[in-house]
Amino acid sequence: MAKKVAVIGAGVSGLISLKCCVDEGLEPTCFERTEDIGGLWRFTENVEDGQASIYQSVITNTSKEMSCFSDFPMPEDFPNFLHNSKLLEYFRIFAQNFDLLKYIQFQTTVLSVKKRSDFASSGQWEVVTETKGREQRAVFDAVMVCSGHHIVPHIPLEAFPGMEKFKGQYFHSRQYKHPEGFEGKHILVIGLGNSASDIAVELSKKAAQVFMSTRHGSWVMSRISECGYPWDIVWHTRFRSMLQRVLPRTLQKWMMERQMNQWFDHENYGLEPQNRYLMKEPVVNDDLPSRILCGAIKVKSRVTELTETAAIFEDGTVEEDMDAIVFATGYTSSFPFLEDSLVKVEDNMVSLYKYVFPPQLEKSTLACIGLIQPLGSIFPTVELQARWVTRVFKGVCTLPSERTMMADISKRNKKRIDLFGESKSQMLQTHYIDYLDELALEIGAKPDLLALVLKDPQLAVKLYFGPCNSYQYRLAGPGQWEGARSAILTQKQRMLKPLKTRTVKSSLHFPVSFLLKILGLLAAVVAFFSQLQWF
Repeated sequence: MAKKVAVIGAGVSGLISLKCCVDEGLEPTCFERTEDIGGLWRFTENVEDGQASIYQSVITNTSKEMSCFSDFPMPEDFPNFLHNSKLLEYFRIFAQNFDLLKYIQFQTTVLSVKKRSDFASSGQWEVVTETKGREQRAVFDAVMVCSGHHIVPHIPLEAFPGMEKFKGQYFHSRQYKHPEGFEGKHILVIGLGNSASDIAVELSKKAAQVFMSTRHGSWVMSRISECGYPWDIVWHTRFRSMLQRVLPRTLQKWMMERQMNQWFDHENYGLEPQNRYLMKEPVVNDDLPSRILCGAIKVKSRVTELTETAAIFEDGTVEEDMDAIVFATGYTSSFPFLEDSLVKVEDNMVSLYKYVFPPQLEKSTLACIGLIQPLGSIFPTVELQARWVTRVFKGVCTLPSERTMMADISKRNKKRIDLFGESKSQMLQTHYIDYLDELALEIGAKPDLLALVLKDPQLAVKLYFGPCNSYQYRLAGPGQWEGARSAILTQKQRMLKPLKTRTVKSSLHFPVSFLLKILGLLAAVVAFFSQLQWF
């Protein structure tokens, strides 16, 4: 008899968890508190309690070829970076293609998830839900928590003396929807992450003046990289990941600074990171430097005090006539339906084995999917988490002892602090390709590059020097997809398709093939040294 699995949430993590359950012969039931799929990526005009919320203009920071699920490429005519409505369309196509909607109970809130009295032997959970005022109880063999960590806003009001005096409007970025209503106003955005930058840029086109307050600064990069390709296509390669592992930290830091400052000098714009030795996630925003250059946005230091109408900053400067403050200060992880001891979040540390499994359970039948912040796309990351988890639930993969898992958590946390720092915003940060490979290794899906060099050298070169996308993890092992190789070799075609909306005749008319081969060789040499530049 198939094991029954409760999947909490029908966002990205929930949808891929459903598919992985079905792939492994498990029997899933998904509980979604709203009336639709999409989670964070489904825009609604109103902010709903207990539900993630985005602003209307949100566009992905990772490209479609790096963000699609591993056996389901996005349509080739989709743009490389997707508006939230377009990404939601992909999720709908995905759910329909794999017939996932039949497993979802909409408008159903999970009230509690508790161990059964015989948990030590059965590993089972009692899940209490509510649908239209009616409570229901059901027993499940395992639980996948896919409710996300962008729900409970973090507003550290205690860090801003005088906040109680401020007469203007203030709110968390979660409540922001669009720039209408802020015309002609003076607005302070606190924070310098992706949401803060997006909101500041958008408001600056309506407001009289926008200020951005940042404690530590940040690197800012464009979605557009070398030759106009999406940035993550260039950044996330196995070759570059290898260099990160072998090069000294000081050299990596120098190369990072050099690369980031090629677009614009961050020091001149007041954005240069204070803690440059940390490998923190850059902000992806194509317009922020331009808006600063135009004076529409002014970058300020940390706010030390607020008055009725003004903000006082660490450098002693004062900005008067402030109308509104937007706190883009992140979120607090919260799982109100779980006992506190199950998923511990304290001292800016999450006590989960490989960010997924609580180590202290007698039976490994509960897992968190998506409670992580990779330096890359979240979608392939949660997919590999779900593939691993469902195979653990099935019994074909096993976890080490509690002692071993706790040691791994401690070691991983120390490494995270060393690489990314101790701030709350870096609590879930991890390297991208290293983590994907780590998960893939657990299920036997990590590509064998050495074997491919002899068997399929063309593919091996693509895997090592090309973008590390999700298709690589469907070449071998459980869940192998026969279309994976083709998807890898044709990804450039899908990247360029939405750009080719105007027919342009090639200006290349050399009849001599020898000259073409010479040019090809030169291009290969340039590409190699370009990869070195990207470390």
